[in-house]
Amino acid sequence: MKTAETMGTTEASALVRRIAARCAAAGLRVGVAESCTAGLVAAALASVPGASAWFRGGVVSYATDVKRALLGVDAALLAGPGPVSAEVAEQMARGARAALGADLAVSVTGLAGPDGDPERDIPVGTVYVGWSGTRGSGAEWRLFAGGRDAVRAAARDAALEVLLRHAEAIALERV
Repeated sequence: MKTAETMGTTEASALVRRIAARCAAAGLRVGVAESCTAGLVAAALASVPGASAWFRGGVVSYATDVKRALLGVDAALLAGPGPVSAEVAEQMARGARAALGADLAVSVTGLAGPDGDPERDIPVGTVYVGWSGTRGSGAEWRLFAGGRDAVRAAARDAALEVLLRHAEAIALERV
């Protein structure tokens, strides 16, 4: 039976195969930091044979103190804009890149539900995908509809898309 979490796995698998080919050919090492996806991105990347040649690993930093301790996210950002913000997503990606010895890292932080963050006016489905690589770092905002599993699957796919885009750009520079 297909669930919301497995819907789109064909598309995710195709993205991962493209990421694997690009990273292996360019000698890129990749890492991830995940919050709301809780390892879905890392699991997708590790699903292809030969992933150990380019995939360094991931950090699941669900709790804010783990974001601080393992990824070096600034406590003022966690208290200010909060853990679901572009700034935190970017710092998570930078921290993963440094901790894992990666050339490129992506991160995911968001609110998959069932509740949003009314204090900060952040609705369910809000996701930030961060990246950090040899070309700089940044984050993108996304808003996904659906239940918890659907938001997490969509966030996984968004992170894979961002990873592929940046891997392709870095690989072109190395040619």
